[in-house]
Parts: sequence; structure tokens; C-alpha cells
Amino acid sequence: MTPLYDRDGWLWLDGEWLPWREATTHLLTHSLHYGMGCFEGVRAYAGPAGTHLFRAEAHTRRLIDSAHILDIPLAFDSEALLEAQRQCLVRNKLRDAYLKPTVFLGAEGLGLRAQGLTTHVMVAAWDLGAYISPEAAAIGLRAITSSWARHHVNVSACRAKTNGNYVNSIMALNSAVKAGFDETLMLDTEGHVAEASAANVFLLRDGVLHTPQTTSCLQGITRDSVIQLAREVLGMEVQERRITRDEIYTADEAFVTGTAAEILPLRELDGRRVGVMAGMPLPGEPIPDESVTARLQRLYHRVTRGELGDDLAAFGDWLTPI
Repeated sequence: MTPLYDRDGWLWLDGEWLPWREATTHLLTHSLHYGMGCFEGVRAYAGPAGTHLFRAEAHTRRLIDSAHILDIPLAFDSEALLEAQRQCLVRNKLRDAYLKPTVFLGAEGLGLRAQGLTTHVMVAAWDLGAYISPEAAAIGLRAITSSWARHHVNVSACRAKTNGNYVNSIMALNSAVKAGFDETLMLDTEGHVAEASAANVFLLRDGVLHTPQTTSCLQGITRDSVIQLAREVLGMEVQERRITRDEIYTADEAFVTGTAAEILPLRELDGRRVGVMAGMPLPGEPIPDESVTARLQRLYHRVTRGELGDDLAAFGDWLTPI
């Protein structure tokens, strides 16, 4: 894989376009030392009507909200940030891409008071490639419950997508990968399911879809998309509530959602196969086409790619044309 710094292209920084290889920051940049900043991950897809951003308005609103929660002033409004994302695709001649709008503080000084610092906003975009193989999307993930707890609402800003919060995610995921697993399940400080390392969690039981309430987990945009598709297209009941890990052990199905990962089945947790009583196939075999997870995967694939038939026409406003 080519390193991200070793490529041609353009990045947007504070309203200006910089050649990719010249886009550098000072070593004493405040956010590098303290993690004080926020970001988004946005997907662009090529569809029948051309390239579009998926739910870019929701992502941009969350970026602005995150900066406000952190008390970081922004000089750019949502329309300017959306236009920067559109132009980033045009200038880099990208069709299917991953974009990373990021807010960070400058190098005028260091210290916890974070005063007198310049706010910088940048947008980068690149071809994500095959983030998840078709086999993994069909077969699912093996996960283990992490010993690291997820953030508490009085410890960190759980509703903000902040740079520093992801240290927690990285430590949890690295421990799981070293132990031979694909993913990790993180609990909140009271022992209830929060989310995966960087994805929201769903379980199916007796025809009802359940997901943790957004107190200690990020209010995911893919999560929200899945909830709407399940309710409005599949006609399912969806409950947002507190969930315990043993509910996932005994679920009929379970899956995780995220912008990059999209929808991935969770096939095993802590050595327990998920969906035993529901007759889900053995590890290594693909999930059934008629499963709720597979049906949501197909719906999500269609709507993100702009393949909107009559059943998905109501979701056309999720697409921002380039």
C-alpha cells in the first residue's frame, strides 16, 4: 500500500488548495500533542447518476457540533465545508472515495488552556479501495469483549467525534487483534454494551432490532441510516436501549455499522457463536440471503450507490451530487 503522504493530489486547508505533498504542519501543532480536535469520515460513491457524497450534510453538521462541544470556533459554515468536500473529489478526479474533514488547533503555543490558538480546518480525500473483502462482509467478524471501558458522559464528550477519544479505540482494537480476533466489543463504565472499536452494534431477537442508546457511544450516521431503513423499508421495530453482552451471545443475529465498514455481521463474541438458536450457519459459511443482516446490507448498498428504486426514493436526499 502506498503511504498516504506519498501521492499526488490536492488538499483543502483553511479555504486554500495545497498540493498534497506540500500539505504539512508544524511539529508543535497543539492537536498533535493534546488530541484536541475533531473529524469526520465521509464516503463518496459512484452511482448511475454520477458521483455523490453520502449523507454529507449529516456528517458536516456533526463536525460543526463536535467543534462547538469542544469550544473550538470555526470560521467556515456548513455550505463552505460541503463545497470543499465536493471540490476535493473534483480536483482529485475521484469517484469512489473516503474523505476526512478535520478541525485542529495551531502551533502558536502549547498548554492545557489552549488559548490564542488558530483553528485550522482541512479536507482530504483518497480512494479507500476494498476496505472489507466480500468474503468478510458475508462471513462476519470474530470479536472479544474488551477490558477497556468506553467513555463515560462525564469523562469525555461522547457525542463529539474527537481525535483524542480514539486512543481508547486503538488500544482496545490492538489488544483484540493481537489475541487473534477481528474486532472488539466495548462496554460502558456500568458494564453495558457501548459499541465496537469504531462501529455501532445491533442485535436481532425475535424479529426486533436492538441497539445501544447513545449515551456512551457515538451517534453514528450509518447507525441512523440502518435504523431508518429497518423501520421504513423493512417495517421492523427498532429499540434503542441498554444492552448486556449476554444478549449478544443469545441473539438471533448481530452486526456492526460504520462509514468505512458499512454493515458487517458479528458471528462470534467471546467464543460464543451468535445465532445458534436461530440456525445461523457455522463459522466460515456466509450468512443467509434472507437474514435481516443480509437484507440490510443489500438495502444499504443500493442507497449508498444511488440505486434508488420506488422503495428507496424517499432516501434520495441522503445523496449530495458532485
